[in-house]
Amino acid sequence: MPHILIVDDDENACAALAEIVAIEGFSSATAGTLREARLQIGWRMPDAILADLRLPDGNGMELFDEVGSAGVEVILTTGYASVESAVEALRLGATDYLVKPINVTRLQTVLKRIATTSELRAEVHSLRGELRRYGRFGRLLGSSEAMQSVYDQLSKVGPTEATVLLIGESGTGKELAAQTVHELSQRRRQPFLAVNCGAISPTLIETEMFGHERGSFTGADRQHKGYFERADGGTLFLDEITEMPLELQVKLLRVLETGSFMRVGTNRETHADVRVLAATNRNPEEAVADGKLRADLYHRLNVFPIELPPLRARGDDVVQIANTMLEQLNAEQGTQRRFSSAVLESLRMHSWPGNVRELRNFVQRAYIMADQDVITEVQIPLQVAAAPSAGTAVVSVPVGMSLAEADRQLIFATLEQCAGVKKHAAEILGISLKTLYNRLEDYAAKGELPEWLRASRSSDAAPPAA
Repeated sequence: MPHILIVDDDENACAALAEIVAIEGFSSATAGTLREARLQIGWRMPDAILADLRLPDGNGMELFDEVGSAGVEVILTTGYASVESAVEALRLGATDYLVKPINVTRLQTVLKRIATTSELRAEVHSLRGELRRYGRFGRLLGSSEAMQSVYDQLSKVGPTEATVLLIGESGTGKELAAQTVHELSQRRRQPFLAVNCGAISPTLIETEMFGHERGSFTGADRQHKGYFERADGGTLFLDEITEMPLELQVKLLRVLETGSFMRVGTNRETHADVRVLAATNRNPEEAVADGKLRADLYHRLNVFPIELPPLRARGDDVVQIANTMLEQLNAEQGTQRRFSSAVLESLRMHSWPGNVRELRNFVQRAYIMADQDVITEVQIPLQVAAAPSAGTAVVSVPVGMSLAEADRQLIFATLEQCAGVKKHAAEILGISLKTLYNRLEDYAAKGELPEWLRASRSSDAAPPAA
């Protein structure tokens, strides 16, 4: 049961407020002075404090110092309202400011919000406990220091309404992180929609995002609701945001700022209450410099950036994730297969350029190919050796090289390794075929394509043999 501390030197006011909060399902304690309030906080940390601004021994705002780091909500009440005191209270961290005589309906609304926040805080605490025990957090898995930092950021931003920008290589779990943010929010019972901006044709992306009216173009025989309308009340995850056409980025920015948009074929505005999360596998600042992402949209999305670490930087997480994936397959198929110690060591040594997505593919192949319960290295060798051997393509990334340049070199090396077969290269890189073509078009426009790849753009020519 959520607990509220009521601080007011008027005993009748305390009693009346205690009765209201009890009806709303809260337990309560009362105090008439700051000293008594501090004693109550020492006995039991409340979920929220309802404090009078003027008290016999000080100001109710002084309680911020007592509970600020604990995430306790403080609602100030006063019979001496002024704009200056309200602004100062909110600046210091008050979540609300109520003027006496207190409107009961307004107070009930505040209490309902506190109850929801308290429930979310309990869920976050439970998730953190689960992380400590099993190395899990929401839909994410892993107990490395790098991931625990991610979990901490997700737990803090999840219950808020802040826009989140997830940055990380393909296959690092950006969509799972977005789903975890949604599940930690007050929108968790509403829709979560994920959209890959790089997988939608530029000619269709506006109608997919915002919808269209019947007859707005050839073939539009009925009204169509876009992603923003379908996600109303919930969360919309925009993956590969840097692949969105620039002209649509302008309209997205307007939606983020106003909450309103227009379907294709009408001038009538539609409102949608949507929390937007975005993701990119590129350095967003370099995408801005390259003209792929509008600077104003980037700054609007970059409210709370979170970087997802690559699998190679997560230590023994690779073993934990692989074993968990194998356990899921065993549960589905009624088997008891496991990896040999040699295979687990190979997993640790591999660089995993495709990250968790590549690992999932490996585990599924290993399971299918296994002839016995113990999966051995002989049965299913990794496609890419941990240490380069003669004839193996290696991308050297010296300290100081930009992410964009490393990205370009990796794409070229992967295409060369795949003999120019773009579909295969896209699968290895963990990006859509359309995204790969978009990158190649960018490189071609800058004159950065190697000669063999320029030839293969108009034919099936393979790169020259080394």
